[in-house]
Amino acid sequence: MTRREIRDSAFKLIFEQLLRDDDIEELYDIAEEVDEITVNDEVKKLVEGTISHRDELDGIISGYSKSRSISRISKLNLAILRLALYESIYDDNTPVNAAISEAINLSMTYTYQEDTSFINGVLGAFSRDRSSGENENA
Repeated sequence: MTRREIRDSAFKLIFEQLLRDDDIEELYDIAEEVDEITVNDEVKKLVEGTISHRDELDGIISGYSKSRSISRISKLNLAILRLALYESIYDDNTPVNAAISEAINLSMTYTYQEDTSFINGVLGAFSRDRSSGENENA
């Protein structure tokens, strides 16, 4: 699987978990039964990492979402934002700009144009603040 395919599968499982609120292991089993979403160790790492840091990620999203509270962000957008932020913060193999670019690709595939702009705005602000913070520490 390519990194993009891993991310796409992880996104779908994170989104499904938001809709169903089922145990993630049950969602893995369902995904494997219907054979539409690939579940492997890399997908599970992204899914479980994103879910385990949900509160922290939502806090970051809340801080950068000036126009919408978490409860008003669509579940699709929330899944994309959480995954991108998780990768940006916790995945040493994924540069922030790559995580943002992949989030925009997911958004263009699964959401509306205005949602893509919203996601880009939130992640862009996060990236700028993170970059300026790294420059201050250098």
